Amino acid sequence: MNYKSLNPILYTKNLDQTIQFYTEKLEFTCVEKNEALHWALLQSGTIEIMFSYPVEGIAFETAQFTGSFYFNIDAVDILWEELKDNVRICYEIETFEWGMREFAIYDNNGYVLQFGQETT
Repeated sequence: MNYKSLNPILYTKNLDQTIQFYTEKLEFTCVEKNEALHWALLQSGTIEIMFSYPVEGIAFETAQFTGSFYFNIDAVDILWEELKDNVRICYEIETFEWGMREFAIYDNNGYVLQFGQETT
């Protein structure tokens, strides 16, 4: 068996606000939106993230993911400069001993998004 991709579906109660956050701040494209299903597919390069209203029967008030979403990117310093004054910061940009320069923010739902670039 070969895994081909991982495409998270994240819950949101504010689909339009989430689409706006990802398209305006992170330069994702809304590839598809289904109003009837309260669902959208956002893409940037090879990365795809789906957002959806919570499935009926699941209690959802805020982001419930207990980890973070880590994006390996180039030009991490440029993205930091573009975002730092316009988003809620989890931790500021820093170069770590394991050879990554990274920072983390919260999206409009409270999910933690980390952005890192190799320094070596």
